[in-house]
Amino acid sequence: MTSKHSALTSSHWGAGIVETDGTRITAVHPYAADPAPNRLNENIPGSLYGTSRIRRPAVRASWLEHGAQRRAGTRGQDAFVEVEWDAALELIAGEIRRVREQHGNGSIFAGSYGWSSAGRVHHAQSLLKRFLNTQGGFVRSEGNYSYNAALVLMPYISEDYRLSIIDSTRWSVVEKHSELVLAFGGLAERNTAVCDGGLTFHRFPGAVRACARAGVEFINISPLRSDMRADIQTEWLAPRPGSDTALMMGLAFVLLDEGLHDPAFLDRYTVGFDRVAAALRGEGADGIAKTPQWAEAQTGIPAKRIVALAREMAAKRTLITVAAGLQRADFGEQPLWMCVTLAAMLGQIGLPGGGYIIGAAVNGNIGTKERLFSSGTMRQLANPVSDFLPVAMIAEMLLNPGGDYLYNGQQRRFPDARLVWWAGGNPFHHHQDLTRLHAAFQTPETVIVNEIGWTAAARHADIVLPVAAAQERLDFGAGKSDDSLVPMPAHAAPPYQARLEYDIYADLADRLGSAEAFTENRTAEQWAEALWDVTRQFSSRAGVALPDWETFIAGDAIAVPDPSPEQVYLADFRADPEKHPLPTPSGRLELYSETIAGFGLADCPGQATWFPPRDDPAEHGPLFLLSGQPKTRLHSQLDDGAYSRSYKVKDREPVLINPADAAARGIADGDVVELFNGRGRCLAGARISDDVRPGCLFLWTGAWYDPDFSQSPPLDRHGNPNALTHDRRTSSLSQSPAAHSVRLDVRKWTKGEPPAVQAFAPPPFISK
Repeated sequence: MTSKHSALTSSHWGAGIVETDGTRITAVHPYAADPAPNRLNENIPGSLYGTSRIRRPAVRASWLEHGAQRRAGTRGQDAFVEVEWDAALELIAGEIRRVREQHGNGSIFAGSYGWSSAGRVHHAQSLLKRFLNTQGGFVRSEGNYSYNAALVLMPYISEDYRLSIIDSTRWSVVEKHSELVLAFGGLAERNTAVCDGGLTFHRFPGAVRACARAGVEFINISPLRSDMRADIQTEWLAPRPGSDTALMMGLAFVLLDEGLHDPAFLDRYTVGFDRVAAALRGEGADGIAKTPQWAEAQTGIPAKRIVALAREMAAKRTLITVAAGLQRADFGEQPLWMCVTLAAMLGQIGLPGGGYIIGAAVNGNIGTKERLFSSGTMRQLANPVSDFLPVAMIAEMLLNPGGDYLYNGQQRRFPDARLVWWAGGNPFHHHQDLTRLHAAFQTPETVIVNEIGWTAAARHADIVLPVAAAQERLDFGAGKSDDSLVPMPAHAAPPYQARLEYDIYADLADRLGSAEAFTENRTAEQWAEALWDVTRQFSSRAGVALPDWETFIAGDAIAVPDPSPEQVYLADFRADPEKHPLPTPSGRLELYSETIAGFGLADCPGQATWFPPRDDPAEHGPLFLLSGQPKTRLHSQLDDGAYSRSYKVKDREPVLINPADAAARGIADGDVVELFNGRGRCLAGARISDDVRPGCLFLWTGAWYDPDFSQSPPLDRHGNPNALTHDRRTSSLSQSPAAHSVRLDVRKWTKGEPPAVQAFAPPPFISK
């Protein structure tokens, strides 16, 4: 190792230049080469050294006191006892032995889910799963909260969704060839600030502005105007939430009725259009013709505009995009399927600037870049346990062990999770219906959480392990689809008693007799160098020479070429569908899927189908709740940082309220307001804005959950939308989260001084 290091670091939101005072990190500045840096790095110093940083290992007092009666007390409300590291590790080693011997490894659930670090060595999920695989395995989760419906559905229609992300049409192609971009759910730039594993050069903002300058029309179809930049959107259409499928069907009806569709394309490249056409004409199971007038009744978009828009789509080179958020709602598979159907009717799939993109702008990489070669990664090793859980079903698993459920055409059974271990994520951010999740977290015998700060997840643990942050450990950044490699030296020692997760697992493995299997006789620093050597081997095969480790770690980020800068999605399939068939049963786009139809699912038939949002007796409020990724943080990460807190209103998360809805309730900008329905309540800070459709509220996701359990239902003092959401799934096909379909009301807080936010204060401690 050299003594002179780069000042760089990397996070999922991008690279930064670290400044220290010799002991602590004082600032993280933008990376000068990034064309559109964001401000999320401003959260780092305050989060690393603020009041919420976990100082020492801690054990829930009731769990520690009652021994075998491990469900004593109430997780999320109890006090903790700080202990030494040896004591904490002995407790964990004992629990692993006990659960493994008494119940088997199928009762260990590694719930690790989240975006913990851009580093290739210190990746929380990989390290936890590697360790548990040396102990006989664990039950894992499958899928993700962001675009799970696409992960399950799209292979039946076209191909693996992750491949479509890699193969998506580049925005540079859109700039040259597209005339119209129809963006269902918008193209929210705030989402493109982040990407799995890091995003060194943020190209999306410049790319879409270049498209607009070239004359491409962008129509933002979303209840939120700011889901697309003001300087690129040509028009804002604000349909009723949950009605996008109906709008697509109204457009499709016009194309069919006026002969504007492409029968030759449909005959050669798709199967099942005859059934689609019958349903559009009213010859399907519901007997309803999907006319523009019908679509207007569902969406609120005038029928005349629907007719004119369909004609414009047929007359121009049109790209249809669907934001990931549309699938996180009731029957969220349907807008994805209908998007492909609508694009197929236009006959432009596989042409430059035409076709569709599912999940556009969900991350900053889609349509802007892809990795030329793979990087070395910490292998998770083989998992002897084959059982898994769909990611959005955590509460049901914990509340109903051994219960049956449907998933992807299979009858499955929930595992009996006695030991839950969470690392690198916060289920009390990602998961829906937090009151139910709180109840579910009372059921395991033991919960372990690795964390930096005292999030709600840490407060619901029995054993809490304080871990080092990305800037406090040696690593290198290599995002899954980023076209750069970033040195990540340790800029400061972990404060207090925080430790590297790698070292924690190495110590545990030693106690459990599997040290060599976990470490392979390497330290964390030696792993970093070894994985860099693997990366150099991959790069050499791609014709790119990378420097040795010492040169790299002391240097600058390294950019590598985009392997396909002029890429067009499904171009090869269009050119020759026999030579390049899709991996579907027919080899073609399946507008009707015999396989899905064969599952016999009432909530997901064999073709795109209109279902009105479900009627929930807990949600008879007059307003719709919208929520999304904020620009001030990634999910809930570093919510205690300065940049995130600077946007709060009287310490609470801001909620956007249309002026008409605010006036009807006597709400002024800056008021503390209470959002409520029959399921939950939370406080937020009012921001009056005509960017949000009348009848809708928009509340950012990720405020650390801060419930007052003395009230029923608990009052979240901070503004977390999942205090109000339901725990339904999109359908029994994908079991994806449907929490974006929520009704509620809002009122001004008039009960005296609002309760203080306590999310960033540590829990109570007692001495033992």
